[in-house]
Amino acid sequence: MKKYEYTEKKDTRSGFGAGIAELGRSNPNVVALTADLAGSLKLDTFIKENPERFVQCGIAEANMIGVSAGLTIGGHIPFATTFANFATGRVYDQIRQSVAYSNKNVKICASHAGLTLGEDGATHQILEDLGMMKMLPNMTVINPCDYNQTKAATLAIADHVGPVYLRFGRPVIPVFTPADQKFEIGKAWTVNEGKDVSIFCTGHLVWEAIKAGEILAEEGIEADIINIHTIKPLDEEAILASVKKTGCAVSAEEHMINGGLGDSVAQVLARNYPAPLEYIGVHDTFGESATPDQLMQKYGLTADKIVEQVKKAIARK
Repeated sequence: MKKYEYTEKKDTRSGFGAGIAELGRSNPNVVALTADLAGSLKLDTFIKENPERFVQCGIAEANMIGVSAGLTIGGHIPFATTFANFATGRVYDQIRQSVAYSNKNVKICASHAGLTLGEDGATHQILEDLGMMKMLPNMTVINPCDYNQTKAATLAIADHVGPVYLRFGRPVIPVFTPADQKFEIGKAWTVNEGKDVSIFCTGHLVWEAIKAGEILAEEGIEADIINIHTIKPLDEEAILASVKKTGCAVSAEEHMINGGLGDSVAQVLARNYPAPLEYIGVHDTFGESATPDQLMQKYGLTADKIVEQVKKAIARK
């Protein structure tokens, strides 16, 4: 098992903040909008350096999406920012009609996604957003795994022409990917090569998959760990190549199992190469108020649970 070490922990939303600040200096077409959450979305540096390219929309998310769509007509690249629950569930109609349907170059950047929002509870813990957004034609969906990958993804989506949903989070997690990485939309990253099981992971669950891989290695099980940071377009080639090698798979995500990464992987396997697949994710339920660690434990989004599912998948080969 390849060894991954880290010297610090940072929140992925700060990776977004660093990325958009850099874009503010390098790309004069980038505009930042927010719905009363500039601080939470780490926009302070961008606003300080580019006050004329910042739009405070207030608590009016639907209007923010409409304004963003309009800005693209003039050649601007709007980054519309708010919490993931408000960025998708509250404004889905506006995204569908004004952004996806007309293929507008809007970047919807959503923080505080999933259970790790923590104490704010179920009303704010969106677990359906990846499924909602990947179903929209023209929409690219990205869920990076740490601070550095989130920053790299933020820079990459500015160069991508078309609607993008970029999902990131609130908790501090290990920074384990390279600071100088080049983010390639739609191209999975092989975290570790193995021959016994494929683990397809995304977002905060990538680090948990790495920890699971270390546990499995001690038991003589070699895991092929693949970071699927781009949910759509999905790297089907990487998925099939891995499962043809290992013969079984586990998906791991901080999202509802229905409609998430595991759902996409299952479709690829069903169409091309049927193989045992087990899931790590939330099972058809809302979240609740607790600390991020408590919630990850309760809902089974942990390394030890990944290990359990790996053994189930291998037993089904």
